Amino acid sequence: MKTMPLSYWQAMQARGYSRREFLEFCSYAAAVAGLGSGAFSRVVEAFETKPRPPVLWLHFQECTCCSESFIRSSHPVVADIVLDLISLDYTETLQAAAGHQAEKCLHDTMEKYPGQYILLVEGSVPVKDDGVYCMIGGRTALQIVEEAAAGAAAVIAWGSCASNGCIQGASPNPTGATPIHKLIGPPVINVPGCPPIADVMTGVITHLVVLGHAPELDSQGRPKSFYSRRVHDTCYRRAYYDAGLFVEAWDDESARKGFCLYKMGCRGPVTYNACSVTRWNGNLSYPIQSGHGCIGCSEANFWDNGPFYQHLASFPGFGIESTADTIGTIIGVGAVAGVAAHAVSTNLRKRKLIREHIDESVRGPSGTGVSNPKGGEPR
Repeated sequence: MKTMPLSYWQAMQARGYSRREFLEFCSYAAAVAGLGSGAFSRVVEAFETKPRPPVLWLHFQECTCCSESFIRSSHPVVADIVLDLISLDYTETLQAAAGHQAEKCLHDTMEKYPGQYILLVEGSVPVKDDGVYCMIGGRTALQIVEEAAAGAAAVIAWGSCASNGCIQGASPNPTGATPIHKLIGPPVINVPGCPPIADVMTGVITHLVVLGHAPELDSQGRPKSFYSRRVHDTCYRRAYYDAGLFVEAWDDESARKGFCLYKMGCRGPVTYNACSVTRWNGNLSYPIQSGHGCIGCSEANFWDNGPFYQHLASFPGFGIESTADTIGTIIGVGAVAGVAAHAVSTNLRKRKLIREHIDESVRGPSGTGVSNPKGGEPR
């Protein structure tokens, strides 16, 4: 007889959390999932009644940074019990079991909950030389992911390794590192980043649990709620970019003033992620805020897109192809011209208003004209 996992509320009660803390968690979960305040009651109902989905977390060619990011989610409740909340049944990195006992956990979940478990995959899959570069329990990574994905309710590719190959897939790609979505049939939710942001990972899981389906995805399979805007669009240094004020060297005065890092290789203008909005470490900071340019880690082939500390040759920022060396000049000239034009138009408008006021004073209310009180011609 199947025994479904406890609901979220039941799991939290078992851990000694109060109803108030449960509701605070629901509010947080709704926010990070991008569901809005109107969906709060749906989140509460789902977490009260729905059983925690069984989760299988596979690890292949990666450095485990996605797991490290996930268990450091900013919300204290999540940080404490997030792994219990999702009923994590199998993960090579965190589980206590080993060997045959661990493999039994994997297969028991697939057999007991077909079409119900969530499959999380961290790392790329090597396909060269019959997949010998990553084998677990005598089977290749490809064999394992194909079997696990066949009965999964949803498949999430954590991080850039699983989403686009990352450094393992960089030229010359000696192992044939391949992203998950190119290997299996079901639609894959890509959550790229090296690593992805913890709260983004939590938000994707929450969306699946509450609504029962994947969030809206972009053309690369990424959740639009987190990957629809460029880092550049919401960067607090954007004003300096628009003004043509750039850091020219890491230790120059411009760097100390916090000017734009584009010339230092920042990929913010061509990178889609929530770094500058959601940020890291409890919403404290993100790479650009810490003084380092974005390396574009959530974009495919970012390892092969040239040196990290060399700015892009050009990109469309103002309706035409402009380089960082000329953007400042163009904007500067435009700004000066705009100020001058504004000053001229303002002065002309003021002169016109003054003249009209004088004419009205001379004509008087009836328009018949009023003599200068001191005699002589009207001024």
